[in-house]
Amino acid sequence: MIRALYTAATGMKAQQLFLDNVSNNLANINTTGFKRSQVNFQDLLYDKKYIAGSESAQGFEIPSGIQLGGGVRPISTTKVFSQGNQQTTNRSLDLAIEGNGFFQINRPDGTIAYTRDGAFELNSKGEVVTAEGLPLTPSITIQNAKEISIGTDGTVSIKGSDGAIQNVGQIMLANFPNPAGLDSLGRNMYAETIASGSPIVSAAGGQGTGEIFQGTLENSNVETVTELVNLITAQRAYEINSRAIKASDEMLSTINNLT
Repeated sequence: MIRALYTAATGMKAQQLFLDNVSNNLANINTTGFKRSQVNFQDLLYDKKYIAGSESAQGFEIPSGIQLGGGVRPISTTKVFSQGNQQTTNRSLDLAIEGNGFFQINRPDGTIAYTRDGAFELNSKGEVVTAEGLPLTPSITIQNAKEISIGTDGTVSIKGSDGAIQNVGQIMLANFPNPAGLDSLGRNMYAETIASGSPIVSAAGGQGTGEIFQGTLENSNVETVTELVNLITAQRAYEINSRAIKASDEMLSTINNLT
């Protein structure tokens, strides 16, 4: 019964983390470019009373043995980079990536962060920046533009007040061998890690990256129904594990009353 208490406790802790993850997914259901996370679990070490295949008597083998598990533990949280639905905004600097890839953002410390959030704006210098003012890299400056056109390959062209068309740069996308290994920084940004591998930078549509669509934003890939089902599953699993603790406690109480 003592083993059952600790085993059920690991289950309750695991379901609590699972619930925390579901809550974060639901909280970010309207966050542009957000990618949902899933929790992966792993069973703990087993106490082997009898090993399968060992001899029970001369010439006889135990067919299955006795192995008692020690519970469960969360082993990882994995970002799921499936495509989110696109929302049409008709803003010339709202961009969505259809397929793989990330926009590159220059952080204040000089490092590069990566994002799927394509809600860009212009600062006072005419630079294309995020809502927090962090510039896109490679830097693109737009001034005195009557119209802004961004192609699916990231080519940025402007139409001036005189009607002349000018190419002002190209938006480059970064792709990773293992996007799930990226470090989530918050604020819709990710950072490169050893697990993610080094970024492969190319024009949109090249090196496995998707295309860029102007005037649209990518919604989060959180599915409300799926997360609500996960919410109920976590609640029921937590309740069942708590009942196992209660049952173990009652059995221990009965034993104490007999001694």
